[in-house]
Amino acid sequence: MKRKLIAAIGVAGMLVSVAACGGDDKDKKSGADGFKGETLTLWAMDGSTPDAWTKDVKAAFEKKTGAKLKLEVQQWNGIQQKLTAALSEENPPDVFEIGNTLTPAYAKTGGLADLSDLKKSIGADWTESINASSVVDGKQYAAPWFVLNRVVIYNKKVWADAGIKELPKTRDDFYAALKKIGDKTDAEPIYLPGQNWYHFVGLTLGEGAELVKKDGDKYVSNLADPKVTKAMETYQKFQKLSKAPKNKDEATPQQAEVFAKGKTGAFIGMSWEAATAVKANPKIEKDIGYFTIPGATAAKPEGVFLGGSNFAVAATSEKQELAKEFLKIALSDKYEGALAKESGVIPNKKALESNLKGNAAAEAAAPASAGGGTTPLIPEWGAVENPPNPIKNYMTAVLNGDSPADAAKKVEGEFNERLAKKQ
Repeated sequence: MKRKLIAAIGVAGMLVSVAACGGDDKDKKSGADGFKGETLTLWAMDGSTPDAWTKDVKAAFEKKTGAKLKLEVQQWNGIQQKLTAALSEENPPDVFEIGNTLTPAYAKTGGLADLSDLKKSIGADWTESINASSVVDGKQYAAPWFVLNRVVIYNKKVWADAGIKELPKTRDDFYAALKKIGDKTDAEPIYLPGQNWYHFVGLTLGEGAELVKKDGDKYVSNLADPKVTKAMETYQKFQKLSKAPKNKDEATPQQAEVFAKGKTGAFIGMSWEAATAVKANPKIEKDIGYFTIPGATAAKPEGVFLGGSNFAVAATSEKQELAKEFLKIALSDKYEGALAKESGVIPNKKALESNLKGNAAAEAAAPASAGGGTTPLIPEWGAVENPPNPIKNYMTAVLNGDSPADAAKKVEGEFNERLAKKQ
């Protein structure tokens, strides 16, 4: 299923005092049956609430509380501006889906309610890497809902033609298999454009690297760090096996459509990209397979960027207790597991990943989620991703022959200027 998961883009300058308006009179009702006559407004993004899940959660919520649930489906385009405006008004959505990397920025404005008590009651076993984006300054400002991450999508026929009988378990095994495809077949071993930067973010996470560092009271570029360099060198090693352009990302052209032609061994992508390939060439469906991106050792998969969504409650909502009742239901093992099974997303608890059984793409993604992460969870990050993204320019510079150190110097001025913009 294709999802345009929010990554902190263009948030700079938008989130100003979103909690300045609104009343103080929070919902003082207590008990699960004390909400008759109330209506809870939920904003969820297009594609996030599958039909069966929505029907069952709505019924369970209304039966338990006596209140009504009003779901308002939102579009990705323009959602940041719309949400920012809504949180400044007297009647905001009570509960809303928010991109995980955007959560800290909204929390810093005072727009999100503190859900630390909810974490204590239902979140003791939330996967730490998935919950990280919901925690700001030690407080729980959202609840983790789901994530997705990249996997290796490969062409079984190409791999069989190369004589590869076992899927790779380490990064070196993966590289050796791709080399064999190049040596034994006329297929391109891997399609890896020079600016698939979310995969690069995953590699930095695998190295334990940070893309920014603190310099006094501000954040600055950390691209010159040796761990970042090591991640970029890994990216460069694999990219040399590809004919993809060094100055384009995975959407230009769509890498799944390149893969659909049947002359590519593999690419690094989201699970829904397989459907894009099948749409372009239905005959390739039988040849598509998936596996977890291998890490340096067989014991630990490669680092991956976790793109996903949290649930948050508006700080100015007068129905916060009712909102928490909804979250207790929606995020319960029963319905979190049902969402994973119906949509193929990675649930917020490791124990619920059994619901992914039979979904090959999701089964390949899940092992890497515990060791995954996000871009820096700071409000200042939003401006960095605006085009032209300096990290993409850094990657292209290295792939075109610059040393990682020289490439870092070329972009750090722009990188630091964006980090310095007031949020």
